[in-house]
Amino acid sequence: MIKKIIATSQAPSAIGPYSQAVLAGDTLYCSGQIAINPTDGTLVMTNITEETVQVMQNIKAVLNEANMNFGNVVKCSIFMSSMDHYVAINDVYSKYFAHNPPAREAVAVKTLPKEVNVEISVIAVK
Repeated sequence: MIKKIIATSQAPSAIGPYSQAVLAGDTLYCSGQIAINPTDGTLVMTNITEETVQVMQNIKAVLNEANMNFGNVVKCSIFMSSMDHYVAINDVYSKYFAHNPPAREAVAVKTLPKEVNVEISVIAVK
């Protein structure tokens, strides 16, 4: 198996010892994205809707770098700071997966990196 690191300036750089994504064969494993604006490095945390949109745009950039799109996504993991955000996150998320949505879990956790409210990771297949 050949492992290829996927990296793009269109998504935030990793904030730790990990890659934005790894392509193994035809499967892309994307690290969790938070709402960092890749242009200036600021966090987009005006509200949970805008925060989730930035997360999804970051995921889109990583998918694009691997010549994939949301249609290739087979699994998502959503981590949120509170289940109170569930409906708003779903509202944004559903716009990216209007047809044949992937498998997923959505869980509330105590703390996320940089004190954000949502982090999403995906697995995609060509």
